[in-house]
Amino acid sequence: MTEAYEKGFFTEENSVEVVTGRNAGARDERLKFAVGVITRKLHEAVKEIEPTQDEWMEAIQFLTRTGHLCNEWRQEFILLSDVLGVSMLVDAINNRKPSGASESTVLGPFHVDGAPELPMGANICLDAKGEDMVISGRILDTAGNPISDAVIDVWQANDEGFYDVQQKGLQPDFNLRGVFRTGADGHYWFRAVKPKFYPIPDDGTVGKLLGALGRHPYRPAHLHYIIKAEGFETLTTHIFDPDDPYINSDAVFGVKESLLAEFRKVDDPARARELKFDSWFWEVEHDFVLAR
Repeated sequence: MTEAYEKGFFTEENSVEVVTGRNAGARDERLKFAVGVITRKLHEAVKEIEPTQDEWMEAIQFLTRTGHLCNEWRQEFILLSDVLGVSMLVDAINNRKPSGASESTVLGPFHVDGAPELPMGANICLDAKGEDMVISGRILDTAGNPISDAVIDVWQANDEGFYDVQQKGLQPDFNLRGVFRTGADGHYWFRAVKPKFYPIPDDGTVGKLLGALGRHPYRPAHLHYIIKAEGFETLTTHIFDPDDPYINSDAVFGVKESLLAEFRKVDDPARARELKFDSWFWEVEHDFVLAR
């Protein structure tokens, strides 16, 4: 006896209905919905592309090789999600902000828990390498009021494009990382070095895919922020150097126009001495607005 959900024998024309019909007894309605959408879109893609058997097997082998590259230090599938723009799309859907609130972007793979909480104005560069930079701004609510006791977790790559965890033994632990806490005026400031663009890992399947598509693997220079305050949504975001050569072609699509910050070169000996810099330096000012 044919059950109501069984849609007959499989054909090219009715493939979606037959496959999704078999899921009628799913105990998780959200899973049933998601698999149904994925099945429909995947079948639509296969019907439009009309891959050969060899092409489909190569796709299977690509995914297999991608899985083999994954371990506790590397997640090639997240990288694949990144370069296809899916990571940023999921981030955008889950971080819709009210008007005026700062936009989010991807966390990235190099955040480290337990970075030291530092006094405001501290220099997070521990090895004195790179071009000096001072970063400042305010943490505000959408009405423009300062937020006190906001916790700002910052981290960045060095002037060669590497994070400390990528160069164990070469960079000090927690180099270019720090946690700061705002006072009543919501103001923050710290010293660092100007970051540099860098490539995402391109020695695996995702890198080969980018090459085959004529795409580069680079991310433009940026600083990472996670900003938390009681009563407000946590903000995970970056600020970017608008003059970076890759600002319009970020390999993972993380750049948003509102996250561009002016990197100004300052040649002021007196101010440099105040900041304990040897000579000219870069200055960045950027406010962040949190949503309640």
